[in-house]
Amino acid sequence: MALSNSGLNFIAQAIVNDGTPTFFNNTNAKIGVGDGTAAFAKTQTDLVGTNKLRKSVDANFPTRTNNSITFQATFGTTEANFDWNEWGIFNASSDGVMLSRKVENLGTKNGGTWILTATVAFDTP
Repeated sequence: MALSNSGLNFIAQAIVNDGTPTFFNNTNAKIGVGDGTAAFAKTQTDLVGTNKLRKSVDANFPTRTNNSITFQATFGTTEANFDWNEWGIFNASSDGVMLSRKVENLGTKNGGTWILTATVAFDTP
């Protein structure tokens, strides 16, 4: 999964403790889903769909194992009932930093509870 420019800038800022970055911890981390289908571009700062929702990660998330971080959010029966064509990792309910975005058809949510688990691996190509 490719990182956005804002995600890369966040990592650089956090490494050198430049300012006060909002960390992707359990308090701040969100998974967003949307119905956008436009290709990923590093310059994007949000999901591109008309319908979209950011949801706080579940308790005990995110987790880190070596160079990978796993995020998980649960979307209830009345939340995000639309086509899930894109998802991203954020550090705020709105605005903030979009660490990454993935264009992927996950289906159409129409009621029910869906759980989205995403792992971001920091690796060299």
